[in-house]
Amino acid sequence: MRFPKSLRLLSGVAFAAIVVGVVFFTRDRWMTIFSLPEPESHAADSPPPVEEPKVLKLSPQARKNLELVSKPARPQTYWRTIQVPGEIVDRPGQSDRGVTSPAVGVVSEVHAFPGDTVRPGDRLFTLRLFSEYLQSTQKELFSSTKESQIAQEQLARLSPLADKGGISKTKIIDLENELRRQQAVIQAHRQDLLTRGLNPQQVDQVANGQFVSTVDVVTPSRIKEREKLVSIRQASFREGQTDADGFAFEVQELNAELGQQVQAGQLLITLANHSSLYLEGHAFKREAPYLEKAAQNGWEISVEFAEDEPENWPELDQSFEIRYLSNSIDQNSRTFDFFIPLTNQSRSYEKSGETFVVWRFRPGQRIRLHVPVEEMTDVLVLPSAAIVREGPEAYVFQQNGDLFNRIPVQVLHEDRRNIVVANDGSVTPGLFLAQSAAASLNRVLKAQAASGMRADVHVHADGTVHASH
Repeated sequence: MRFPKSLRLLSGVAFAAIVVGVVFFTRDRWMTIFSLPEPESHAADSPPPVEEPKVLKLSPQARKNLELVSKPARPQTYWRTIQVPGEIVDRPGQSDRGVTSPAVGVVSEVHAFPGDTVRPGDRLFTLRLFSEYLQSTQKELFSSTKESQIAQEQLARLSPLADKGGISKTKIIDLENELRRQQAVIQAHRQDLLTRGLNPQQVDQVANGQFVSTVDVVTPSRIKEREKLVSIRQASFREGQTDADGFAFEVQELNAELGQQVQAGQLLITLANHSSLYLEGHAFKREAPYLEKAAQNGWEISVEFAEDEPENWPELDQSFEIRYLSNSIDQNSRTFDFFIPLTNQSRSYEKSGETFVVWRFRPGQRIRLHVPVEEMTDVLVLPSAAIVREGPEAYVFQQNGDLFNRIPVQVLHEDRRNIVVANDGSVTPGLFLAQSAAASLNRVLKAQAASGMRADVHVHADGTVHASH
């Protein structure tokens, strides 16, 4: 059954009206699906670019907390050095002194002990002599002395008779020759006894028939240096004493005990005087050319002493130069040694009536030697703490009142203590640079930039920094 054309047209119009109504009343739902999101200005806004911080501001209290010190930058000459480890050692033939037994005997008394201070002539040991040779020498000295006295008496009695022709002068000549022989024997025996440890008074007693059964071993006298390389400051024990009066040894080690039998030449005691020592450096073979050049040219070596308290001692007024290089290499460490003379310092104190000496530098003390190898002219030298690094960049901080300007620089050389900066115009000579706490200043600068705080300053072309005005 077919509907009339007019009815079909009316039905289509009604359906279209219904669709339009549904769309209209549900527009809030479907428009959110097909509509584009509205641009949000806050989300789309990008943060402004952060400028590289260059200037920071510190209060006087902050500078004190950092212990910040600034000094003017001055071009100067700097010696590039190499660091060589080392230690303080005894100087052979001068620091230590061994004392031996003069004859065969038994130690009956010990007069000095480790730590004691003894001067030349002080008693160290008393030995009871068992030497047949020494006893025989004493007997021969006494016998020769008596025969010499008899020859003199006989010569005095017969000389007047020879003058008057009562006896032949040949007899007088024989007596004079005998007297000279006996005097030569006496002189030899006396010298032998002196070298065996007897003093002149004891030798005189032996010549008079009083034989010596004990001998004192005394502190030897000071040995004069063959070549005066350094001026030695000896320990002074009293005010106003000279070096010669104050010279003394310290008992370092006892090598013989009470009641021990000792042989002639046996070591009894070791004495020490540390007034003259050596700085011994340990270098590798590849460093030999630098050390040889420093020794030939007499370049001064800088020394760092470990475990030293310079504030408790007088100023160390001496220069250090290499005396000689060792020509042998240690098989274990593969290093060779070089030696620098050191003049020691000392002081003394009294306790229980005895004097004890204390040395500033001691054998075995560690040191670090800075050997010059190259001269660098027209450079800026700063402490190592005055530089901060960020990747390949190195910065220093120039101070102007409370403001600090970070300046990039070129580093030419760096060691444990100093940094050498090129004088290429980055830093104006004469302006004040922070000598320490560069890393702390850089952290503060970064923190101020990140927090948005500005120093509110501007930098002039000459490098000076001023507040805005």
